[in-house]
Amino acid sequence: MSGFFSAFFKQTAFSLTLVSASLMTFSAGAAPESTPETPLLSEVRQLIFSGKRSGEGYFSANGNQLIFQSEREPLNPFFQIYLLDLSTGSTRRVSNGKGKTTCAWLHPDGKHALYASTHEDPDTEQLQQAELDFRASGKQRRYSWDYDPHYDIYRSDLQGSQEVNLTRTPGYDAEGSYSPDGKQIVFASNRNAYNRSLSASEKKRLEQDPAFFMELYIMNSDGSNVRQLTNVPGYDGGPFFSPDGQFITFRRFNEAGDKAEIWTMKTDGSEQKQITRLGVMSWAPFYHPSGDYLIFATNRHGFGNFELYIVDTKGQKSPVRVTDTEGFDGLPVFSPDGQQLIWTSGRTGNGASQLFRAQWNDAEARRLLELPKAGASASPASVPAGSDTGAAITAEDISQRVHYLASKALAGRGTGTSGEAKATAYAAEVFKQLGLLPAGDNGSYFQTFDFTAGVELSGVNALQSQGLTSAPQAHTLQKDFVPLVFSQSGTFESADVVFAGYGLKAPVNGDFKGYDSYVHLDVKDKWVVVLRYWPENMPQDQQQELKRYANLRYKAMIAREQGAKGLLVVGGPNSPDQHELVSFRGERAPNAVSIPALSVSNAVVTPWLKAAGKDLKTIQDRLDRGEFVAGLDLPVKVSAQIALRAIRQQGRNVLARLPGTAVSPSALPGAVLAKADKSTVVVGAHLDHLGTGHGEGSLARQGDADLIHYGADDNASGSAGVLEIAEYMARNAVAPKHDVLFALWSGEELGLLGSHHFVETAKAAKTLGAYRAYLNMDMVGRFEKALVAQGVGSSPAWGALLEQHNVAVGLPLVLQESAYLPTDATSFYTHGVPALSFFTGAHSDYHTPGDTADKLNYPETARIVDLMRRMTMDLANRSEPIAYQKQAPPKQEQSRGLRVYLGTIPDYASGDLKGVKLSGVTAGSPAEKAGLKSGDIIVRLNGKGIENIYDYTYAIDTLTIGKSVPVDILRAGKPLVLQLVPGSRN
Repeated sequence: MSGFFSAFFKQTAFSLTLVSASLMTFSAGAAPESTPETPLLSEVRQLIFSGKRSGEGYFSANGNQLIFQSEREPLNPFFQIYLLDLSTGSTRRVSNGKGKTTCAWLHPDGKHALYASTHEDPDTEQLQQAELDFRASGKQRRYSWDYDPHYDIYRSDLQGSQEVNLTRTPGYDAEGSYSPDGKQIVFASNRNAYNRSLSASEKKRLEQDPAFFMELYIMNSDGSNVRQLTNVPGYDGGPFFSPDGQFITFRRFNEAGDKAEIWTMKTDGSEQKQITRLGVMSWAPFYHPSGDYLIFATNRHGFGNFELYIVDTKGQKSPVRVTDTEGFDGLPVFSPDGQQLIWTSGRTGNGASQLFRAQWNDAEARRLLELPKAGASASPASVPAGSDTGAAITAEDISQRVHYLASKALAGRGTGTSGEAKATAYAAEVFKQLGLLPAGDNGSYFQTFDFTAGVELSGVNALQSQGLTSAPQAHTLQKDFVPLVFSQSGTFESADVVFAGYGLKAPVNGDFKGYDSYVHLDVKDKWVVVLRYWPENMPQDQQQELKRYANLRYKAMIAREQGAKGLLVVGGPNSPDQHELVSFRGERAPNAVSIPALSVSNAVVTPWLKAAGKDLKTIQDRLDRGEFVAGLDLPVKVSAQIALRAIRQQGRNVLARLPGTAVSPSALPGAVLAKADKSTVVVGAHLDHLGTGHGEGSLARQGDADLIHYGADDNASGSAGVLEIAEYMARNAVAPKHDVLFALWSGEELGLLGSHHFVETAKAAKTLGAYRAYLNMDMVGRFEKALVAQGVGSSPAWGALLEQHNVAVGLPLVLQESAYLPTDATSFYTHGVPALSFFTGAHSDYHTPGDTADKLNYPETARIVDLMRRMTMDLANRSEPIAYQKQAPPKQEQSRGLRVYLGTIPDYASGDLKGVKLSGVTAGSPAEKAGLKSGDIIVRLNGKGIENIYDYTYAIDTLTIGKSVPVDILRAGKPLVLQLVPGSRN
């Protein structure tokens, strides 16, 4: 929690007496009403008058109650927890009246409270009496929070009974709050300082400043599964969940403890981002219910003058001042509807802090922060979710849905982003309003899955060279060097350095005679310096050959295969790239290459070559002309420390079920847990897109890749279609014989992650047999000449079904046999489910910011959705399911441009394991003939180590058609070597 007065009172030794001296004087216990303080606040009034002081008031989920802390017990001078009924004004104590308490919160169910307390400390009564005696003596002390190590977090009912200690760990555990769904608790603790051996200096620091050791943790609501989220010197505290439960905001103090800034992060501790940079003490952040901005307290106007400010959650705008009253204003909290603000203020007559309440002007806040109006970025539940669309499938309804899903507010719906959270919340709200049954995890509409989103710099990253001067030379991160995103992390001791030209190895291919930068060069256990790109003054046909092997990952793999200790990539004076260092962008780069790999500047490498009697530009000029330049040893040694951390994120599918009449609904508690054989038709589309285009998926022109990729056709069109079919069937009271599962997947753009997770979950639960057919819509909004029906070869029934139902619709159709598609249908087909996908064709706006809602053909999209609706209802009413048809390898399989053909289907959702896991193999393919199976992990191919999909891709491209090679695999954890004969792709 915000540690209520903990952080700033402790760190600044700030005295409440000083506050009162600077305030205007009013009659005791009174404050001016309706002060027009700023355009953001109106009807400002004091809410709590009783007791010596109060603070930290937090609303219940329905906004009817307020839980807060107050000093008002005659026999206990410390804070206790109270519950205020905002409709009647009645107040009752929730805590048991003993010890110190703080940081209360109400569970979303409205039945339980959460707070920190020291009442189990055996000395608690003596401490209470000692404090009472001190105060009775007339003496005063500066107010400070003492981080009592007996603080634990408790759960109780609202009557203060049934107390349960959730932490029971030495050290200060407090500042806890529930997640919006009530399943998790985030809190602050310095437990690590009490659970490990401390050095002498650490022991002294703990005695003087226990806050220094505070970090953030998260646990299940029952106190289980505790995970540490932060690990940075200085006080991290005051955490709160975002309204969608995807992020946490908190404040982070520097090591000296005299400055703090506002931060946010994902709930797994990833994507830690600094929001403010005021250079003072900014703390106590809290989300507005829209999730669009934060409110916090800061003393930027004076050491003892804390005022409230707001800032957008991305930290892109300048913070805006909210309050303007000398003294203390802090710990702000919005009501659930965002229309009120409650905060702690010292603007009382006697200077003691109490809770204040005011009306909040959200529209003005958005104007000042230059944010979209509330309608454009409202909380998901307030977005029109179906109540104002009709039962019929119409162009107008589809347009409305696409315009929302492809709006700026959803920022491209990247998997794991707040835009995806809003989109999935919107879809869930539609299903809820339609009365469809939730079919996700734990009785919800959501099915979550974890994925590796990329990597980030984490901890110490350092590079040193020695040999040119008497002392080692330390190079500067981001100026002289930066790790490559696929580098191995660790500490790498000093080793010799060699230069290997462009670091290329390309095989003979027809008239191309091959190329090898490592000829006669010993690189074993040495750092290898290589130039970026390829020789650019060679004949174009030779350049084309070399380009295929110039990818930095491939160069790292080649260096690794030669026995190199590490790779250093330098641009060289002739580099076409305007930046000397390779940009560190860690999106979708989870797999390392088992050696350190760094980009280094020309300024670093040029002196090394000069010391060897060589000139970097002269060498690059010769190489660029195609001349042979032998590698050489450099008279330096290099050591490095690299710290990269995988960014784990969570995406979520949205699942809802329309129960059929042939099977009792009680027999099918959820889609994943369905038991009846062939009982369910699945109709789906992917809801995610590319977000702002970071990563490998964007096809935008240079300069546009960082813009929002709206994804109107891909695939807001298909998602809108699924919602329209669901609405048609629900509002028209369609009662099919068999269940219909409506599925909106996430993670499709990252490799079919969401649908793959769904199928794997069903596979593990042995319920894959429940699915009789899968219908998919991916990019159905740009109809021009015909609708393409893909995957027709997955069942002999598809042709006749399309012919029958298209009679009434009348669309021109193109039928494609192959069921191996770059869309979610493949997740089902490779596991034995007939799958059909609708598609209206690629276009120049595909995977660019130009895929906007205004370019869709809505009348024809409505006809396409109606055809899919007819197919869905037919399949759900058939007594017997349609047959599954195993396909022969396609004549022209979609590929990465490799010349040879294996027929393996990699599992792109397999995470960080070393090797390439297969999700399946194509029927009749070389892989199937070799004996490869779904679940196998390829670790070596033709003698080349395979650690990730990139290694695998490069290794395939070195194979010869028809020449048998060994493939090393792990099957159920046991090694196995098979013989594979590559085939031709044509």
